[in-house]
Amino acid sequence: MEFPMEHLATFAAVIDEGSFEGAARRLHVTPSAISQRVRAMEERVGTVLVQRSRPVAVTEAGAIVLRAARQVARVAADMAIELGPGDADGSPALVPIVVNADSLATWFTPALARAARETGATFEVLRADETISTERLRSGSAMAALTATAEAVPGCTSTRVGVDRYWAVASPGFVAQHFSDGVTARALATAPMLEFDRHDAFQRRFLRRVSRARIEPPRHYVPSSAEFANAIELGMGWGMLPALQCAQGLAEETLIRLGEQPILMPLYWQRWKLSSPVLDTLSRVITEEAALALGRSDDSAGSPGPAGSAGAAGTAGRSSTAGSASSRSSRP
Repeated sequence: MEFPMEHLATFAAVIDEGSFEGAARRLHVTPSAISQRVRAMEERVGTVLVQRSRPVAVTEAGAIVLRAARQVARVAADMAIELGPGDADGSPALVPIVVNADSLATWFTPALARAARETGATFEVLRADETISTERLRSGSAMAALTATAEAVPGCTSTRVGVDRYWAVASPGFVAQHFSDGVTARALATAPMLEFDRHDAFQRRFLRRVSRARIEPPRHYVPSSAEFANAIELGMGWGMLPALQCAQGLAEETLIRLGEQPILMPLYWQRWKLSSPVLDTLSRVITEEAALALGRSDDSAGSPGPAGSAGAAGTAGRSSTAGSASSRSSRP
């Protein structure tokens, strides 16, 4: 089944802009022309491709068409790069990628800056947890994703790039107030806990290390990676931080570890199975930078970290599996 390039570009514009009117402004045509093109595509496939909501949303069939539209646009952009810089309007093509916020706050942004220099492409970073990240790959709204999900989305490849290590930490004053007798189930039941949002499962995994009994401590919710770490240092509560984010605080003793083993989260780079110089270079850079920041992708041993723990909270580290790993990926 074939679609005119113009129709595929129109379809992608409708989804990007969220409405037929927005697509019309972007493409400098009338909303009626946009509607006619989309209707012609729907008649060709024999089903609805776009839900006429606000914003519009793709149907299951529409997701397949959108993915094809993105791939065609990517191939055209790669051709333009090889023939000369920029696309038809003189600007580089945008590459949408999904990243979990903790990686974005620690090692991913420098990697992306390097990729921008080496490819000349422009990137749109979409923050999302691992479930949404793979869904965006399926729908075609993203070309690549850093995710905790190992199983490749259909039409994509999946490569393990490293293991992020999360430590339970708290400020010295907080430890003195709440864990003077050690990190016990009784102490954790009353000590305030920080969570990114109601989907953040890292702290609960740490609680299960301490006790199989259900522990429901008081909770604060801080939905921002940098502010989450700052709130811990200010003594609002204890929480789980990536090793890269808490290393300086541990070294300067403004943070104290609450356990002897980190919680591990394997990270995978998923991308479209598409021969693209930009995607190939981006994937190589992300793989190399992840190895430098996180260590070898096959290294599953927890780093011992700086000395000075508040007390044993169970030393049997449980590596997160691809299907059940839960990250604070939605951190803004």
